[in-house]
Amino acid sequence: MPSFFKKQEKHEQKVSLPESRTLESMRVYISGDAEHTVEEFKRIFEKDIDFSTRRFHLFGETLSVVLYMSSLVDQEKLDRDIIKPLQEPRLSQDYMPSTLNTDSLTSGLLEDVLYHCSGTSESRLSTLLSGLLRGKCVVLIEGSEQALLLDAFKPEKRGLAQPETERVVRGPRDGFIEQIMTNVSLLRYRLPVPEFRIEHMEVGRRTKTRVGICYMEGIVNQELLHEVKKRIDRIDIDRILDAGYIEQLIEDNPRSPFPQVQNTERPDKAVGNLLEGRIVLLVDGSPFVLVVPAIFNQFYQTSEDYNERFLITSAVRLIRFMSLIFSLTFSSFYVTVLSYHPEMIPAKFVVAASSGRAGVPFPAFIEVLLMEVAMEILREATVRMPQQVGGALSIVGVLVIGQAAVLAGFVSPITVVIIALSTIGSFATPSYNAATAFRMLRFPLIILAGTFGLLGLAFGVIFILNHMLSLRSFGIPYMAPVAPGNFTGMKDSFIRAPLRWLKNRPAEIKPQDVKRMDPKEERIPKSSLNGQEDGDSNG
Repeated sequence: MPSFFKKQEKHEQKVSLPESRTLESMRVYISGDAEHTVEEFKRIFEKDIDFSTRRFHLFGETLSVVLYMSSLVDQEKLDRDIIKPLQEPRLSQDYMPSTLNTDSLTSGLLEDVLYHCSGTSESRLSTLLSGLLRGKCVVLIEGSEQALLLDAFKPEKRGLAQPETERVVRGPRDGFIEQIMTNVSLLRYRLPVPEFRIEHMEVGRRTKTRVGICYMEGIVNQELLHEVKKRIDRIDIDRILDAGYIEQLIEDNPRSPFPQVQNTERPDKAVGNLLEGRIVLLVDGSPFVLVVPAIFNQFYQTSEDYNERFLITSAVRLIRFMSLIFSLTFSSFYVTVLSYHPEMIPAKFVVAASSGRAGVPFPAFIEVLLMEVAMEILREATVRMPQQVGGALSIVGVLVIGQAAVLAGFVSPITVVIIALSTIGSFATPSYNAATAFRMLRFPLIILAGTFGLLGLAFGVIFILNHMLSLRSFGIPYMAPVAPGNFTGMKDSFIRAPLRWLKNRPAEIKPQDVKRMDPKEERIPKSSLNGQEDGDSNG
């Protein structure tokens, strides 16, 4: 078969690949000999069962080869939108070798023939290999030193569903999935404005994981954006398999038990943070997106708080905050009262407390500590067990084991009640990682309370508060707007003020556009609802 290009042997550059398959080590270009290039690709992927090749003739005349990974491409799209148009014999007269060179051929194919498929013209071997491993196909043309790198990716993805970790009664039901482009579309759907920006970075020497940096131009603090990019660019690791890797590598204090980066599966929550001036990080392969900076208030708030009336939301927020403090200190306070300060027990409850502990062989400190460990074991077992078995295991663990322990005399009934209330209080916190941090801090508080009494408990609580006050998330105080104090910011912290009062974005983030709402309060005039005053009489 004739070729569109005569081989220029004196300028032909042979491909010489190292034994390593590391793309950074490859700085060579393909040659005009298609068969030779195919052999080099086969040598690289000789142990990969999904590497495939297919030969055809461009316009029925010139030998061409398509290289692709069968596990990543859409075979139907490859045949219909790429190979079939390139085989049309009637186009051969429009692309004569006398009028075309290498550049004009590939550009002509991309602009006039492959109108259903996006792609580029490439000659660097490392670029072609990288595209091949991301679901693209490579079209080699005999005599051409440029190859076509065309998109034929078909990702395997699950459908959009309500996030399991952030369920709401009133709010959207869609959630992020593992595919980064689907997650981008969920954000674009809610932010159809040109100010919404998404910048792309690759992290991980081996995995080459795509990370999307999302922000609102004109709102985001440019210093914050620069700091986020700098921290991500500093990451030097061979793998990024989930957003949790990024979270641990960019937070200010990795030794702290408290999370300094918020994660969410809800697109509406991510958009709300974007409009406040925060930055959202999308990680390919993870259904969780990261929100920076993060302060303590964000971890007991939900997106549903803004969909309900402010009185209901404020009451629910206070209940969440009280349950968080309750779960942290209730067990240790119980140990303190029984072990060192029994005089603090009201007279009406002294008999119940003392009779319940009759026959228990352990002191209150050991009893509570063992029960807390048992509850954590049951919780972890429930999470790791299959869904069909996990519910039954939790019921058996709480009812049967707890009742058997009381009847056997190992623990007192009131201790079981105290531990159960502390555990339930931790489950009221919407953020799983924040609730886990407080659950783990119960153990040192119990040890301090059992060793030093009320003084040890007070010292432990003061130490935790002092640590939280010292934390920062990308330079933002962790306890803002409480410390440093900001009365305007407190309208949306422990309580949620009416939306008409929330005119400004959070001041601690220092957004470019401070105003969230027109300063003039918009109200529906009563006269518009009164037909007689407006001249609309019902009679």
